[in-house]
Amino acid sequence: MRKREKVELMIREAIPADAKDILAFSRKTGAETPFLAYGPEGLELSEAFEEMYLEDLMGNRNNVMLIATINNKELIGLASVGASDKPKLEHIGEVGITVEKEYWGFGIGTVLMEEIETWAIETGIIRRLELTVHGGNERAIHLYEKMGYQKEAVMPRAMKVNDAFVDGVLMSLMID
Repeated sequence: MRKREKVELMIREAIPADAKDILAFSRKTGAETPFLAYGPEGLELSEAFEEMYLEDLMGNRNNVMLIATINNKELIGLASVGASDKPKLEHIGEVGITVEKEYWGFGIGTVLMEEIETWAIETGIIRRLELTVHGGNERAIHLYEKMGYQKEAVMPRAMKVNDAFVDGVLMSLMID
């Protein structure tokens, strides 16, 4: 995408029909960066399993998956919140976000994070959003800090990339 090219960005909840595109997106983005929890193998789920997962998410009160598309077709970003159904933990949402490398620097991560925060507030359930980020992913850490997330801990050896251990940074945002 050229910087002057106009595109229409749409953010919406994922539906079961998105399963194939989500799995292909995970393989593509997993091959583009060492900052994700998976590599070029992607999520390693069957399309049927992903469809079932997305079906279960629909209407779930404290879990969501959002997708970002351009021109209402190409999947370029994904954000999710996963939370427990246990009453003592249902208020904690674990955030995941991925943007295709070609679209880094265009503010798509910011839009996805804003949508996640709005969704969390609207649930009335989620009171804490948290995530673990690759310690070397300075762009992501900057984004999360810009969104109000606080660093809580550095976790030595949280990840292993190319046979080398990498620290993870635990960050959180309180929803009050």
